[in-house]
Amino acid sequence: MSNAESYRGMNVSEFFAKHKEVAGFANPTRAIYQTIRELVENSLDAIDGSEEGRKTIKPHIKVVVEKVEASGRGNEEKTWCKVTVEDNGIGVPYTVMPNAFAKVLFSSKYVLKQARGMYGIGVKAAVLYAQSTTDSGIDVVSSTALLEDVYSRKLRIDTLNNEPIINAYGSWKKPTAWRGTRVSLVIECDWARARSKVLEYMARTALIAPYVQITFQTPEKELYIFPQKTSTIPPPPKEANPHPHGIDVETLKQMLAATKAKTFREFLERDFQSVGKKSSLYFIRELKKKVKEIKEDTPPAEVYQKFNGLLSTIVDMMKTFKFKPPQSNYLSPLGEELIVTSLKSMYKPEWAAAIRRPPRSYQGHPFIVELGMAYGGEIQPSEEPLLLRFANKIPLLYEVGEDVSYKIMKEIDWRQYKVEFPAPLVILVHVVSTKIPYKGVGKESISEVPEVEQEIRNGMLELGRRLREYISSKEREEEVKTKILAVSKYLPEIARSLVVLSKEPHSWKPPKPGEEKEVLLGLIKLVSSHVKLPEKESSEEVIRKILGVKKSGQG
Repeated sequence: MSNAESYRGMNVSEFFAKHKEVAGFANPTRAIYQTIRELVENSLDAIDGSEEGRKTIKPHIKVVVEKVEASGRGNEEKTWCKVTVEDNGIGVPYTVMPNAFAKVLFSSKYVLKQARGMYGIGVKAAVLYAQSTTDSGIDVVSSTALLEDVYSRKLRIDTLNNEPIINAYGSWKKPTAWRGTRVSLVIECDWARARSKVLEYMARTALIAPYVQITFQTPEKELYIFPQKTSTIPPPPKEANPHPHGIDVETLKQMLAATKAKTFREFLERDFQSVGKKSSLYFIRELKKKVKEIKEDTPPAEVYQKFNGLLSTIVDMMKTFKFKPPQSNYLSPLGEELIVTSLKSMYKPEWAAAIRRPPRSYQGHPFIVELGMAYGGEIQPSEEPLLLRFANKIPLLYEVGEDVSYKIMKEIDWRQYKVEFPAPLVILVHVVSTKIPYKGVGKESISEVPEVEQEIRNGMLELGRRLREYISSKEREEEVKTKILAVSKYLPEIARSLVVLSKEPHSWKPPKPGEEKEVLLGLIKLVSSHVKLPEKESSEEVIRKILGVKKSGQG
């Protein structure tokens, strides 16, 4: 009998089928949350990518979770849920529908572009979980604006070959001008435990995407409607060329093999961003000091074939050469106005503000950090700020303590900003980038990348200073109002005394109607001219309200 070990390969779909926890499907509680999240985010990407629809269609996402009877021997104690998500986005062409939903690592997101998804795993991981827990696949119905028909597919994933299996298909004429996608699958779930987290996810998604109406129906038939709060939709993200600082040897090989450029210099200028005619010339001059054979007119194919062993030198030179920073005009942040609108709509604070930090890059990847802060009003006081974390418009709910934003928030001494806990304070952090530095494929926390950390910290401190100014202004206002209240209660008596003392004793008569009021109004103006309130409300208005005195001519 041989003691030799046996070896075999494992394709990517088989790997995720056996290691569901890697993609966030560790248990029935987390799985129902993760399934809803992956489907909703696909729908949001479809809505954001619809150029024509942005002008003519009110974006809408419908989510329905239903409990279904678990079938099969031994499943009596398990709970199954059917999750259905429908959107009116761009739709999925029927030719790519099988691969888009039933082939792991097949995606429209393998380009340099800001997107909620990154790996082409999310929805397929949900399908694999459905197959392993309920022995069911995924049902897809979709149509695009240009198609006259609606197409449906019932799909599964062949885990041994990572290929889609089409169990059923159909099509029919559109009864209306509908376009979009509806997806359904049945999974093992623990709705009771997941309910609060799913509702929180829905609320935060509505906060970061206020331009979309979201309708959510629970298994208890409860209907939650998160209405569209604004018709202003951020411009869609755009695809961009890579930056020289962000590539590696394998990427350079692929680019050299695929380019349509005739010369190496044209390749630099055409296939990279932030490389112009001058910088390409200077770079090649510097490169020739180490790789003498490469010239401006060297064909890219020759660079790939003849100088393969020197590609690492070229990459190292690219990373250290001073090219212009990556461009950020193809990113799609939410914007300060929408952040403030969302915070005010959801939390009803007495004060809210937002800031967008200047564009920066890390490892050649551009990013923008946006922050919002809300204070007071209907916000419930707590022992630490309520931190709302988002990345490319995705709410991040798990792994809070692992996130760089939480680390920064805990390091700040909020007493310097006049915040004493428990306090009613909400902080929102949103990072957008062509590559979010997540800590894992579960996409729940952001790594401590120095450039990103610096921008989050600077933004949080800036909003802290604005909050301190507001609280200080409010304190000054209260001090002035206290002084006004103390003085105001004596004004009616002073007015009466002045009316009496202003008359000659030998010709004294009772005051005429309204005479005391005119004197009182004069006193109010005199006092208010010396006591100013920080806010828009005038001291004169405050005193008149305290005394219940109207202006002349108002009765």
